[in-house]
Amino acid sequence: MELWQSIILGVVEGLTEFLPISSTGHLILVSTILGIKQTETHKAFEVSIQLGSILAVVFLYKENLFKNIELWKRLIIAFIPTGILGFLLYKIIKSFFNPYIVSFMLIFGGVIFILVEKVYREKEDRIKDINNIPYMKAIFIGFFQSLAMIPGTSRSGSTIIGGLLLGLDRKTATEFSFLLAVPTMFIATGYDIFKNFNNFSVDNWINLVVGFIVAFISALFSIKFLLKFISKHDFTPFGIYRIVLGVLFLVLVYLGIIRID
Repeated sequence: MELWQSIILGVVEGLTEFLPISSTGHLILVSTILGIKQTETHKAFEVSIQLGSILAVVFLYKENLFKNIELWKRLIIAFIPTGILGFLLYKIIKSFFNPYIVSFMLIFGGVIFILVEKVYREKEDRIKDINNIPYMKAIFIGFFQSLAMIPGTSRSGSTIIGGLLLGLDRKTATEFSFLLAVPTMFIATGYDIFKNFNNFSVDNWINLVVGFIVAFISALFSIKFLLKFISKHDFTPFGIYRIVLGVLFLVLVYLGIIRID
């Protein structure tokens, strides 16, 4: 992989990590377009640069993360389902890293988002503070997050939908999704780097560092954009985008414009 490719993938990762459109899915699709094969090393790269995006959350929410014990109780509880399933199904999950699965999951997730928004209503009794999320609801949000182990599903999308269905308002569901990424992605990235440490060459490490930095910077903009967006809009546009992208990619593959080895 060339340095310019790692920069592009870093931008894609940072911009899509917290939008409900699947950062891993976008990385796989963009890598395919760039002609980068899904080797074990490249899969590890795609997971590892997500740490840059997660550090953007730590930077923006540092006061809450470093001082709020009640928040951490809920984050740890919500992380448990993904942590257990991710450890047990690691090899199976890696086998899902292909553009066809990503495209179908983008379409499926887009349909779900549109349907959820059709029935969702902002009400006074919705949970408007992360610290007020009941522990049982936190662990159920964690189960929703575990669905995102299938590339194209979207970790943020799964947790946001879970939050909305479990009685959180849009802002609270979105921010809890941001913050839940911290323990989830730190552990997932660390485990992935540990498993693939010997596969990284000097060039791989340079690409990883560059992708990491670019992802951090672009994620800062993405987080601020999403919070501003949901203050005036719902998630339906993201559902439509997912469907269009998934269908478009499958059509381009069918026409032979994009080739998958």
